Amino acid sequence: MRIKRAVNAIKKRRKIMKQAKGYYGGKHTLYRVAKQQMLKSGVYAYVGRKQKKRDFRQLWIARINAAARINGLSYSKLIHGLKVAGIDLNRKSLSEIAIADPSAFAQLCEEAKKALA
Repeated sequence: MRIKRAVNAIKKRRKIMKQAKGYYGGKHTLYRVAKQQMLKSGVYAYVGRKQKKRDFRQLWIARINAAARINGLSYSKLIHGLKVAGIDLNRKSLSEIAIADPSAFAQLCEEAKKALA
């Protein structure tokens, strides 16, 4: 007795077509093209999750550098000074402090300057 899998095949195709909804041209109407695009989209999504981490770190560093220069330090000297002073803050929290509380960031800069001197 052979197994007929029409129901499963249709379900599988319907799932892909539902995911490909909103794509341009044949990518949302033709199954074969939609399937290829879904595979490619998965690759883009995977790469994007890695890039997101890079992009945010880059943003935090730019913000810290701008705030540090206002307080008379370069980014690298600030980070080194904080490390020498034993202040262990990550770049995300440093960036948040620089934006939300400039006076507290200025104090951190002073601590870094003292540690470097």
